Amino acid sequence: MRRDRLHGRFESRGKICDWPGCDEAGEFRAPGARRASFDGPGDWRWFCLDHVREFNSGYDYFEGMSSEQIFEEQSPLHGWDQHTRAFRTDAGVDGIPRWADFSDPLEAISARARQHVRERREDLRAAQSAARFSPSERRALSTLGLGQDADRKAVRTRYTRLVRDFHPDHNGGDRSREDRLRQVVEAYQLLRKAPALA
Repeated sequence: MRRDRLHGRFESRGKICDWPGCDEAGEFRAPGARRASFDGPGDWRWFCLDHVREFNSGYDYFEGMSSEQIFEEQSPLHGWDQHTRAFRTDAGVDGIPRWADFSDPLEAISARARQHVRERREDLRAAQSAARFSPSERRALSTLGLGQDADRKAVRTRYTRLVRDFHPDHNGGDRSREDRLRQVVEAYQLLRKAPALA
């Protein structure tokens, strides 16, 4: 159905004029009994040119409205006082649902959420500890056999223990572990100056 823009005429395609007793082609549409609303676009009646002119001369859009309703319809601001979803202050977003809004008898949602929270906390801790030490400081911690959650006291305690284990004076003069002792001392010297342990 194509529309001739200048005259409001549509190609007929088999439509017959809805006027009683008229057999001409129904090429012009007029509003039907049901107006456009939330439920759809409304009904159309199809008339020939003579009968659409007659219908238009007797058609009253404001039929059945009070004078106040007519005044509101004619106002240039009609409709702008109502907030549509797209123009509300919250931009049509109703917000995220609250946990209390869900019925979870098997605790499938909450169990998954708790697991997600646990994983996020672990990831956050790992990210914080990774950012806490530089790569060389992390290697020094590894040399001492400590994790990235070590504090100053743990580093000092571990250093003291390893020095006792590897120092030749504590091993009856055995110098076979001197290289390992040198690594432990260098690691401790580096960690002692680390800002994360200050």
